[in-house]
Amino acid sequence: MQHESLPPDQSPWGADLITTTPPPVRNRPMSEVWTVDARREEEGLRLKRLLWVFTVLVIILVAPSFVYRIEYSLTSARERARLDVARANLKDFKLDQISNGYRMLAQTVQPSVVNISTKRGRAEGQGSGVIIDKEGYILTNNHVIEGVETAEIKLSDGRRDVDAVVVGIDPMTDLAVLKTDLKDLVPAEWGDSNELQVGDIVWALGSPFGLEKSITSGILSAKERRGITGTRVIQEFLQTDAAVNPGNSGGPLVNHEGKVVGINTAIIGPSYQGISFSVPSELAKASYDQIREHGYVLRGFLGVSPNEVTDDIARELGLERGEGVLVTSVDRNTPAAEAGLRPFDVILSWNGVEFSDPTLLSRAIAATPIGTDVPVKLVRSARGKPKSVDLTVKVAARPETRSAPVD
Repeated sequence: MQHESLPPDQSPWGADLITTTPPPVRNRPMSEVWTVDARREEEGLRLKRLLWVFTVLVIILVAPSFVYRIEYSLTSARERARLDVARANLKDFKLDQISNGYRMLAQTVQPSVVNISTKRGRAEGQGSGVIIDKEGYILTNNHVIEGVETAEIKLSDGRRDVDAVVVGIDPMTDLAVLKTDLKDLVPAEWGDSNELQVGDIVWALGSPFGLEKSITSGILSAKERRGITGTRVIQEFLQTDAAVNPGNSGGPLVNHEGKVVGINTAIIGPSYQGISFSVPSELAKASYDQIREHGYVLRGFLGVSPNEVTDDIARELGLERGEGVLVTSVDRNTPAAEAGLRPFDVILSWNGVEFSDPTLLSRAIAATPIGTDVPVKLVRSARGKPKSVDLTVKVAARPETRSAPVD
C-alpha cells in the first residue's frame, strides 16, 4: 500500500486546522525572547498596581463609613447604658428636693424685696431695695436714689406707689437707707459675707428692667474685688455669675439660708455679661447701722490719696515689690498735713499694722475712732536716699459729703 506524502503546510483534516505554532524558542533570537518576557512582566506589574490602587480607593471610600458604624454602635451602646443607669438612679436622687429648695428660698426672701422708682425732673429711674427692719428701714444703692429726697416703693404683696424718705447715704460704699411708714413688713435677715467661700451658691433678687419679683442664681466667683467702679471709695465686692441687670441695683444677694450676704451694685458694661458685683454684708451692715443712727456714716479721716507703690519708687526707696502704700497727695488743713506727711511718702504701717493695699489702708483709717493718736511708719526720699520716718497722727472725722473724698 502506497502512502502519499503531504506537504508540510497541509493536513488531512483540512487547511483550517493547519497549526500556526511558532518555531521553537531555540530557533528564535534571544533579544526577541527577552522583549516578550519583559513585556509580560511589565503588564503583570501594571495589573498589580491597578489592583493596589483600586483596593486603596475602596478602603478610602468604604472605611470611614465602616468606622463610623462601629463608633456609632459603641457610642449608642454607651448612651443606652448611661440612660438605664440615670433612669434608675434619678428616682432615688430626689432632684425635686433641690427644685423645692430653690422655690422655698424665693418664697422666703421675696416679701422683703421692694421695687424703687424715682423721678429727677423728667427723668425716671428704677432700682431695688431690701427691707432690713420691720420698722420700715430699707437698704439700697446710693446711685438708685441719688439726687432725690423721696422715692416710691412697691412691695411683693401688692402695695405700691408708697412714699419712702431718704434717711441718709454713704457714697463711699454706694449705699443708702430709706424709711417707709408701712406696717406688717417682712424684714430680711443678715448673713455673714466673711463665711462665704468661692463656689458657694448665691441668689440675686430685684427688679431688672422693672420686672418685679425676679430671682436668678449662680455661684460666688471671687471675693475682695477692688477698683471696680474706678473711684476712690472704701469698697470691695463679691463677684458672682448670678444674672444682674439695670434695675437689680440695691436688691439683696442671699445665701442658701436666704440671708443677705450682699447688696447687688454693679456690672461690667450696660447689661449682664456673666459678671456681677455686690457689696458684702460686712460693709453693708456697718454702713446701714450708722446711717440709721446718725443719718450718715462717721469715719476716721487722714487727708491723703493712697495708691499702689510703683516699681520705680520701690527701687528708689529700697522697698520690696508691693511693699507699702504710696501717698500721691496731701490735702491742706488735714490731720495728714498737720502731722507732716508729704506727697510721695510711702506708708509702711498704720497703728502697728503693715499695709500694701490702698483699699485696706483706707478701711483701717476709716475704722479708727475719732480723736485717736495713731503711730505711722513711713519712708521718704531725702536727697535721693531713703529715709525712715515715724509720725503720730490725730484722726479726725471725715467731712460729711456726697462725693468720694480722699482718705
